[in-house]
Order: sequence, then C-alpha cells, then structure tokens
Amino acid sequence: MRTDAGLTPATPSAPPLSPSLRAFIEAMPKAELHLHIEGTLEPELLFALAQRNHVALPYPSVEALRAAYDFSDLQSFLDLYYAGAAVLLTEQDFHDMTAAYLARARADGVLHAELFFDPQTHTERGVDIAVVFAGIARALREANAAGFSSSMIMSFLRHLPEADAFATLEAALPLRAQYADLWFGVGLDSAERGNPPEKFARVFARCRELGFRLVAHAGEEGPAAYVSDALDLLHVERIDHGVRSEEDPALVQRLAREQVPLTVCPLSNLKLCVVDDMRSHNLARLLQAGLAVTVNSDDPAYFGGYMNANFIAVAEALALDRRQLAQLSRNAFNASFLLPASKSALLQRLDDFVSTYPEESPLS
Repeated sequence: MRTDAGLTPATPSAPPLSPSLRAFIEAMPKAELHLHIEGTLEPELLFALAQRNHVALPYPSVEALRAAYDFSDLQSFLDLYYAGAAVLLTEQDFHDMTAAYLARARADGVLHAELFFDPQTHTERGVDIAVVFAGIARALREANAAGFSSSMIMSFLRHLPEADAFATLEAALPLRAQYADLWFGVGLDSAERGNPPEKFARVFARCRELGFRLVAHAGEEGPAAYVSDALDLLHVERIDHGVRSEEDPALVQRLAREQVPLTVCPLSNLKLCVVDDMRSHNLARLLQAGLAVTVNSDDPAYFGGYMNANFIAVAEALALDRRQLAQLSRNAFNASFLLPASKSALLQRLDDFVSTYPEESPLS
C-alpha cells in the first residue's frame, strides 16, 4: 500500500457493473485531456513501423513486446516508452500513430481530445521537429474535418535540462502560425523525482508571455508540494495527475476552491503502482470533496486501457453512479481549452445524453 501517497487501504469488493451502467459509460460523451500520443503506439503498429523503417527491435514478436509491459515503476516504463519511440521517423509514422489513437478515442465516445507530444524524444534522435508537428497535425485536421475536436500540447521532458526546453521552444516557434488552429498549449512531463517544477520556471514564464495555455504533471510520483509549486511557480491552469494532493489538506481545499482541474489517469496509477488496488484510489474522495477531477488514459497502449476502460475500472472499483460519472465527464469538458461556444455545445451534448436515461435505480 502507498501510504506516502495518501491512499487508503482497499475497501471490500464492489458488485460488478450492471449492463445498463456499462452501456451508459460506453456511450457517454467524453473529453480526454491527458493523453501522450507516443503512449498510444500499440505493439502491432510499432512492429509495422519498425519494418517500414528498417528499425531493429530488441523483441522478436508482438507477444514478446507485450510481455515486457510489466513495469516496476515509472522509470522502467519510461525506458520502454522511449525505446518504442525509435520507430517514429517520418511524417507518415506520426500521422499513422495519431490516426490510430483518434479512431480508438472516437469509438470510446470521445468528442474532444487534447494530445501531449514530446518533440525532444524525437529531435534527440535526429528527427526534425517540423516532421513531428506535420504528422500529428495532419491526422488531427483530418479528424476535425470529420466532426471531431482536437488540439495539441507540446510537452517538455523534465529529466532534461531547462536549456533543452528553451531550445525546443525556439525551434517550434517558427511553426506556430502554421499550426495556430491546433497548438495552444505547453506542458511538462516525464520523471518527477529530482525534477521539481522550479527547474522549469523560466521557460514556463516565457511560454506564458507568448500566450500559451499551461499545464504540468505533478503529484503522481512527486509530493503534494510539486502540485503547489506547479501552480505558484509555473502558473499552470491544469494539474496532470495530482492524486498526491491529498497529502496536504490545505492544498485540497485550494484545488476545490479554485476549481483547478486534475487530469487523473486511473489505470496508469494502478500500472505504475501509485496505488496498489483500484479500490484504494482516491478519485471518488477527491470528487466528493468538490475537486474538478477528470478521467483520462495517459499512455493507453502501455497501461491496458483507453477511455472506456478507465471509466469502467473506477466505476466498478469505487461504486460510482451515473451522476458521478457524468460529473467526471462534465469536468473534462469544462477544463478543456476549447472556446466558450464550442465548450457549451459539447456540454449540451453531454446533458442531452444524460437526460435520455431514466431515473437511476439501485441496480442500474
């Protein structure tokens, strides 16, 4: 049990989801705000791209690669994650990876997605940053033209020096006008330990001057103090993860009072041992305390589930009802970087969907 994360012992098993509640989850309109596009690279596509690009992999088969997805912690996951990214070399590679995710997201009822991407993972391998932008953006524009809604958040890798983040920002800025319809935000991800928010205070100040929307990972493996520092030093609008905020009651009160969104990733938390049992997850407690909690899939190819799988996991383990599930989805639409009119339209779609369901019974 992770008592240092403020997560309480597991509660008795909840009854299985009723078919009607599962159907409600599967059809419910959703927004995804915490999704690393490189973390959607399924083994089948990874092998196909390796073959296309003549990249040798250390795994002989798709099955062997899937077997490697037995992480002991965040760093062991990151080691595999960066190794898998080595197959991404061309604009078409980034397009195909993004298009594959978008198809899965739409099948899960996602209407809007804000995708993280990590240029440094690719530029340090010699891939031009323009290639990364072009491939992801082409897939997003294709989806948006077909009625989807999506945008991109360029993230800095926190295990690298701040100078590298500045260099990445300067390399990307000439592309800003070309992708003004998609690129609104900047984020911070990768390993928290030893890489506090203050390390990136200057580059985030520059991004704020430039008018970018700001988010940062905090309070996953790092302490609650990292959440406070991300708010106070980086001036972010959303906290990615944030589950360890519960260590600090004053911080929990602040997050509720200021309605700072938390983009929580339940199956990721389980896979990376932030929580040892989904029944111990604090999502329901944070929601009950009035926080703007959302559900997201993080790196679904590696963590075993896209949006519906994450919603189903918490609904079953934490005995969430339709009202709570709809609130999680409502929080995500409200926390998005959509323009007010677009946000209102998607919230209306959610409300219309919920209104089609009859009054909830104890067994539904």
